[in-house]
Amino acid sequence: MDEEAKPPKIDETPISPIERRNSLEKHLQTRPDMKDLKDRHILLDTNAAPALQSAAQDLERQRATDSLKKGLEKRPEREELIEKNILPDSNAAPAIQGQQRELEKHMRADSLEEKMKHRPKPEDLIKEGILQADEDPTK
Repeated sequence: MDEEAKPPKIDETPISPIERRNSLEKHLQTRPDMKDLKDRHILLDTNAAPALQSAAQDLERQRATDSLKKGLEKRPEREELIEKNILPDSNAAPAIQGQQRELEKHMRADSLEEKMKHRPKPEDLIKEGILQADEDPTK
């Protein structure tokens, strides 16, 4: 068996009490302060007694759940949002809805162009009595 395959040896030599105290003091000096621990969500930011902290956390979670349920109950239905033009009237995936709107826009433009090509002339409308002679849009 070669050297690289052997696990590293653990130093099991005893530490003197003085070295242990120095090591502990060194670690305590580099210990993060309470505010930093609260900012990183390691300590709870509360004034409640430790025995009550879990109950306070449960109550806060329940309050958030109740608030969310109340908000969801007041949420308008999809059909209502479609009527108000808040949601598009489409069953397409959200990733392709933009392309769908572009296609519909171009289709409307093409349809309008086609209708404009077959539009009756003002003279024909005057002959049929739909327009008066003084209403001729070409004059």
